[in-house]
Amino acid sequence: MLADFKDENLRKVELDLAADCGRGQAITKVFRRRMQSIRAALDERDFYAQKSFHFEKLQGDRDHQRSMKLNDQWRLVVEIVGEAPNKKVWIIGIEDYH
Repeated sequence: MLADFKDENLRKVELDLAADCGRGQAITKVFRRRMQSIRAALDERDFYAQKSFHFEKLQGDRDHQRSMKLNDQWRLVVEIVGEAPNKKVWIIGIEDYH
């Protein structure tokens, strides 16, 4: 899938190995792996198929967004826009799950 960033700092983290997401090196490493998975996916069904992602729709005023687990505390928040075959994943941010 195509991916773009609403948070320019996360774009830098994906591309620059010296950059850090500010939540520790372990989260930075998992974030980069998730980005590889996002770019390799055909559509969001691939995210649901990966049970370890815990890919889920958010609720309330954020019901247009989804999240996937980075670890027990942090989740990657995304928006999926467009129609197949031109769907795009907007990377919103990394947020504390608790």
